[in-house]
Amino acid sequence: MTGMSLAGGAAHAAGPADDQHAGSLPIGARLGEFEVIGYIAEGGFGIVYRAMDHSLGREVALKEYMPSALAARTTRGLVTVKSDRHAETFQAGLRSFVNEARLLAKFDHPSLVKVFRFWESNGTAYMVMPLIEGPTLKQVLQEGRRQPTEDWLKVLLARLAEALSVIHADQCYHRDIAPDNIILVKDDRPVLLDFGAARRVIGDMTQAPTVILKPGYAPYEQYAEMPDLRQGAWTDIYALAAVVYFAVTGRPPIPSVSRVMTDPLEPLAKVAAGRYSPHFLQAVDRGLAVKPQDRPQSIDAFAALLDLPAAGSASNARTEARTRTGPSADATIIERVPLPRPPESKSRVGLYATLAAALAAVVIGAILFMPSGDAPKPTAPSPAVATPPVAPQAAAPAPVESKPVAPPPPPPPVTPERAMAEVMARADAGLVVNVSVPRPELRIGKDPFAFNVVSRRSGHLYIFMIGTNDRDFVLLFPNELDRDNRIEAGRTLALPRSSWLLTADGPAGVNHFYALVSESPRDFGATGLGPMSPIARFPTGDLRPYAERHDGPQPAFAGKPACPSGAACPDRYGIAAFTIAEVQ
Repeated sequence: MTGMSLAGGAAHAAGPADDQHAGSLPIGARLGEFEVIGYIAEGGFGIVYRAMDHSLGREVALKEYMPSALAARTTRGLVTVKSDRHAETFQAGLRSFVNEARLLAKFDHPSLVKVFRFWESNGTAYMVMPLIEGPTLKQVLQEGRRQPTEDWLKVLLARLAEALSVIHADQCYHRDIAPDNIILVKDDRPVLLDFGAARRVIGDMTQAPTVILKPGYAPYEQYAEMPDLRQGAWTDIYALAAVVYFAVTGRPPIPSVSRVMTDPLEPLAKVAAGRYSPHFLQAVDRGLAVKPQDRPQSIDAFAALLDLPAAGSASNARTEARTRTGPSADATIIERVPLPRPPESKSRVGLYATLAAALAAVVIGAILFMPSGDAPKPTAPSPAVATPPVAPQAAAPAPVESKPVAPPPPPPPVTPERAMAEVMARADAGLVVNVSVPRPELRIGKDPFAFNVVSRRSGHLYIFMIGTNDRDFVLLFPNELDRDNRIEAGRTLALPRSSWLLTADGPAGVNHFYALVSESPRDFGATGLGPMSPIARFPTGDLRPYAERHDGPQPAFAGKPACPSGAACPDRYGIAAFTIAEVQ
């Protein structure tokens, strides 16, 4: 959101109901032998229809590539990009959608969606899949339809692990495992949905990867694709372990980017002690390790740690792995199923770099991995040997004139994302802040923003926002219409309050928010923050001058504590990051 609709007064009453499926294919539309007979799901990157396959007389699911932020449908049913600047991104996502369909068509596993057919037409692409009906794992757990006992979870995990083993062997990774992407069909058989390949490409090209991530289930290597933070089997292992954490506790783990500096996440071995076996809980905790190299390196190794019952083709590998413990089991599995490994650290600070480009925190420190083996033995000094006198040598040639050394490049600009990444990195781990977003995707011109903030400590709340163009940087709250920003410990604060209204007004994209709770009120005057009218805005462009002139112990854009004269003024704060997307 670059501009914003912010107004005082009570919220407006809802008008007539909007067409829920505006922009979708109409009921009765024909695509070859397939006829659209209903709607199943609609998101920012595609639409899934219920369709009739007239050639075989069966109902199927028909998925259409339709990134609503980039494209629209014409009156003739063609899908076209909204702007030439989106054309490359749209085409990259289209290629990824087709590649995903091609890949899924190769797999044949009861816990993976089968693709019957795929093709391109009407400026976009389609894939046809079986019509799978049933509740999601999230629904089953939240509605109490099943008690997540250890035995039940192990059977579920065995089937999911076998499916992941199949795709990992083909160097394919799901990267979007979450309770709402797992459907339970007959006999509680889990089926993995939504590989999200097209969404990932679009996120990468628009520099907004958080659009496609589910906080709590995405490991931090998914927040920024960097040479030292490659994704692999360990990425899906983290998400699968997070699903178990949700099943056991009723809530997802805190976002991985909040665990980088100091990890406030309580391990399951402590939270659920007595309800599950220590071995099972410790295995899940290992799968939730922040650093990729601390997790099991293959899904079969993770299954062995969990002591899962054998399921199908993966049973032999797991039986073999169960006979050993420790890193050697992981190494054996990796050697047998070649998967890319995350790189080992080369120095104490080399592996964990700043993840500012993707709402991550600055990571300081890493474990220095040394190769195994005995140290070389010192050798005895060689006996002295007389050497003949050396003949005088000719004078050395004149030194060659060296070329002038180019000056170092200027430092990169301090963007709002980099500024807030530094603020996140310096937050106090004891001041935990959590944010929930009822609707993470809003329709432009229709839906209001809404989010809920809970803080472990009482204090003063500040909401920062970086708009969809990644340049607009504002202090959204407190504002001229609502200056009371106090928040009480443990009590949910729902924002925006009735005194101000914030609606999605575009352009399409992702808004990045940060909820900072400080023990003391804070002053942001040194950052060039403008007056509240009705909200305060930070300067545009390079923020480096403001960051460099700041002389406090905390980062510039965390502000300074501003207490009454003579009063004790602690300079501690907690922070949480979250995103809300705007779509057409």
